[in-house]
Amino acid sequence: MNAKRKWDRTSYFYDLWAAPMEMMGGREWRPMLFSELPGGRILEIGVGTGVNFEYYPDGARDYTGIDISPKMLAKARARADRLGKKIELLEMDAGDLKFPDNSFDAVFTTCVLCSVPDAIGALREMRRVLKKDGTAIFLEHMRPDKGLLGIVFDMMNPLTSRLIGFNVNRRTVGHIREAGFGIIEERHLLRDIFRYLKARP
Repeated sequence: MNAKRKWDRTSYFYDLWAAPMEMMGGREWRPMLFSELPGGRILEIGVGTGVNFEYYPDGARDYTGIDISPKMLAKARARADRLGKKIELLEMDAGDLKFPDNSFDAVFTTCVLCSVPDAIGALREMRRVLKKDGTAIFLEHMRPDKGLLGIVFDMMNPLTSRLIGFNVNRRTVGHIREAGFGIIEERHLLRDIFRYLKARP
């Protein structure tokens, strides 16, 4: 099943599926992410059903969101309308962004890099469309660095990747660096599984 069909199917129950993250701290973590966004043109990669929209700060910002799934985007548009948020929403693959170089002042993801087929390729595209003095922010889960838990995640990954499309053992910090970003801040939110990362191109 290709990514578009998979996420179209997932759109029907995505909000219920994402509820555990909210209970683990997502509702507290998201405002922290948005408090760090600069003004200007902002790109969200993988908007899904728009769960972040209620946290988007108003003011001197121009928001664009992309997702590969038309059905996810339909739900996101309905949510943006309910919230009175003006957001340009486009169907697009994170690994092939249809924007010119140096287009955005900031780009961000929340729990997206676990599910894109080529995380490093998507990150390179994010870096390409980000202005040279721009900011990238990632709120992501990843493989723990130390202890037996990382091995457990490695054992779980064949199942989670097949059933729900999430790679729980991605080494996301390394991927961000390999894509050419310099990490300037890292916070561990739930042990070292959920992390907040701020980077520059």
